[in-house]
Order: sequence, then C-alpha cells, then structure tokens
Amino acid sequence: MGSPNFVDHVKLICRSGKGGAGSAHLHRGPSIPKGGPDGGDGGRGGDIILRANRNFWTLLHLRYTKHLIAENGKSGGSSRKHGADGKDQIIEVPPGTVAKDADTGELIGEVTRHNEELTLLKGGRGGLGNDHFKSSTNQTPRYAQPGEKGSEKEIVLELKLLADVGLVGFPNAGKSTLLSVISAAKPEIADYPFTTITPNLGMIAYRDAQSFVMADIPGIIEGAHLGKGIGLRFLRHIERNAILLFMVPADVESIEKEYNILINELRSYNPELLDKDRILAITKSDLLDEELKTWVQADIPKDIPFVFISALANIGLTDLKDLIWSTLNH
Repeated sequence: MGSPNFVDHVKLICRSGKGGAGSAHLHRGPSIPKGGPDGGDGGRGGDIILRANRNFWTLLHLRYTKHLIAENGKSGGSSRKHGADGKDQIIEVPPGTVAKDADTGELIGEVTRHNEELTLLKGGRGGLGNDHFKSSTNQTPRYAQPGEKGSEKEIVLELKLLADVGLVGFPNAGKSTLLSVISAAKPEIADYPFTTITPNLGMIAYRDAQSFVMADIPGIIEGAHLGKGIGLRFLRHIERNAILLFMVPADVESIEKEYNILINELRSYNPELLDKDRILAITKSDLLDEELKTWVQADIPKDIPFVFISALANIGLTDLKDLIWSTLNH
C-alpha cells in the first residue's frame, strides 16, 4: 500500500436519528363521528453503527467525510399505524479499528472480526401514540409523545493493524528490505532514516501453502513513547501483533544496547507489549565472517531466540521463517 493511501486516523461528527412523533389521531368514520384514540407510535431514529469489513485495509475512504447522520424515525399514523424506523448509518472499517470519544479520549469500543458491529450512537426512541394513554377516566386523550432526540458526538477512529508479526527496530534497520524480499509487498526503500512513514503489510508464503502476515511499521526512535518523531503511530500498530520481530543491524556498536532501548520504549508505552513472543534478527549479517559472528553472538541478549539474516544476500531467511512459524504455533 502506498503511503499517501494509508490513513489510520480520522475524526467524524456523528448524529443519530430523532425518534418519530406518536400520533394523537382520533378515529372517525361514517357511522363513528366520535371514535376513540387510534394514534400509532413513532418509529425509532437510526443508529450510528461501526462494522468491520475485511475488504478495507485503511480508513482512506473516510478521509474527506466530516459528518455522518442517521435517518430520523417517521411519525405514527392513524389506525395505530407504526411510523417507519429511521435507516441506520453504517460505517464500514477495516478489522482492528478502535472508536474513541474525541472530547474525552474515552474508549467506546472496537471491531476486530469481519462483520462485527459496534453501535456508536443509539437513535432516539419513537413517541407513543395517544392509544397508549386512554383510560377509564380519560377516554379520548388528544395528546401523544414526541419522539426522543438523537445523539451527537465527535468520534475518533483509529486503525491498529492486525498482523501476525510486527517488525520492531530503529530507522534503517532493514525492515522494509526484508519485507520486500520475502513477500509481494513493495515498500519504499532507501538508505536513510524514516523511509517508512506509514505501515506496509506483506503476506509471507511458508511451507505447504501456508502463510502469515508481516507488518513493516515506521521505525522506532528513543523517546517514541513521549511522542517524538512518529513513534506513537508506530507503537499503536504493534499492539495487535502476535509476535514482535526485533531487527538490529550487525554493524551497530552494541546489539544488546540497541535491543534494550527498543524494549524500554515498548515498556514505557504499554508494559503488556512485553508479554508478546519476541524474536531477534541480526540484519546485514553478510558483513560478518565466522570470527566476527562469534564475537557478535556474545553481545546478544540471552533471553530471546535469534537468527542471523541478510535480506540482500538471502542469508538465513528460511531459518527466520521457520522460527516465526514455530513461535506462532507453539
């Protein structure tokens, strides 16, 4: 997906429908000049509903949408006819979309499965017709309930990517190169930091026609949890990844130091991220001979499975996919 077309954050003003008014009609006919009340109820106002649709990958289709308004309910009629309900306003979004109150930041809910629905705003209830208010002491009530007002709220939608593997590393760690080599994705690649400014998804083919999804997400920098760079957008997307694949180049001063900085950023943002399975890939390992590889290996943290890879030289990629698959299915 090209970066101009990846939209993961939109703000919408939503208004549910007003309920229809109840009818205060009194029955009249050729032989019944003064009949009793027969006013019908008003229809309910339409709801604002969020629905997950796996055919969408981003929120691009909502970028220029500012207002979403559900239909009002229709008024009740004579002969106890019920007014038609207002049409719901359905907002179709990719699975993994979160809805929040724009004013308070409070989480409203999220949709993660195809066709899962979340009601953001309920429509107003329809008013009762005068037929409901007749009694032995008031046989011809000439009043009915008005419809209930709808609700209006500014809502923020945020997309959190649903992928099996999320790539974690500093800018220029080789994440985009890896994704371009082992999948059909075509992320922008260049030898300078922050080439990736929006996420890319790649479907990775595995043995026996199996596959898994990998997400190349904007590179993290020290202080990302404080909002530096584009860190917060990055961190939001890795919340849903099943495995975190840490990528550290072989030519850094200290692999353990780089890894610990990345871990600290995740811990500061959301400690629960550290409960995910982790794998470490030492990239650009084509620069290492066996002696250097032994020296580098001594600087690798002891609590994480690792593999030496080079996407350009096609080194260790099969081992990496085997490690990912076994971790996903352990």
